[in-house]
Amino acid sequence: MSRSCELTGKAVQSGNNVSHANNRTRRRFLPNLCNVTLISDAMGQRYRLRISANALRTVEHRGGLDAFLAKAKDGELSMRARLLKRQIAKKLEENKAA
Repeated sequence: MSRSCELTGKAVQSGNNVSHANNRTRRRFLPNLCNVTLISDAMGQRYRLRISANALRTVEHRGGLDAFLAKAKDGELSMRARLLKRQIAKKLEENKAA
């Protein structure tokens, strides 16, 4: 499993450790990933996702998983999240039509 957020696409970055003597050695900056279970109101189900702490705050700010996915760009989302986004959109359309 890659070290990247399923919702925001935030991934590993690289940079330098810089010592007091200004020696530079390469290092990796890892995203703060959390395994969380988010509830979709439209689907009425729980989904386990591996997302960054920053994405979790954004999901809460936007009003839940459904609202976050509706506003998210497909390029940032993982394949699972894109599939979930399409399913939620389809379910919302069915509810509007009925």
